[in-house]
Amino acid sequence: MARGWESKGVEVQVESNEGQKHSSGPETKSSDQQVRERMIRDLQLSRTRVTNDLASATNPNHRKSLEAALAHLDQKIAELS
Repeated sequence: MARGWESKGVEVQVESNEGQKHSSGPETKSSDQQVRERMIRDLQLSRTRVTNDLASATNPNHRKSLEAALAHLDQKIAELS
């Protein structure tokens, strides 16, 4: 039987909480560091999506737009790293 969105959401929350418990060792990160890391992760996910879209794009104008988006994401990741 397929699981619904609600049970998946609960599973993700449980895994997230477990990950936070294990990562809270002697080296706790400041809220600024956590925000920066979250932003980098989000940008990397966007970059993956754009890269996948670029691989299947056939229209030259669409490819140009995706390449510009990819360059912008790379620049933002570099600024935050």
